[in-house]
Amino acid sequence: MARGRRQKKDPFVCPRCGTRVAEPVKTWTLVSPLPDKYGRITITVMGSFVCPNCGYKWRAVLKKIKEGGTPPREAPQQEKEEGEIIEIDLSDLDSVDLEEPPE
Repeated sequence: MARGRRQKKDPFVCPRCGTRVAEPVKTWTLVSPLPDKYGRITITVMGSFVCPNCGYKWRAVLKKIKEGGTPPREAPQQEKEEGEIIEIDLSDLDSVDLEEPPE
């Protein structure tokens, strides 16, 4: 079974008989209560349809709009900064006098 995106169905076609409807009977908008991670609000335009052939009624999404906020942009590729390299010789560690901790 193939995975991936769903194909968009034409909202103007009757799901029962397949007749194409010229325009919706009624349209309205829905505004999302929470913004996405970029601060944009999603506005969904819905439509109510009635089939002239079979009389079936259905609702469908006509359009989704993202408004406001900052658009997503690609982060520039930056080179990774490396810190200063410190080399220690193990023989230097043996010569260090260790102090006894006070009791």
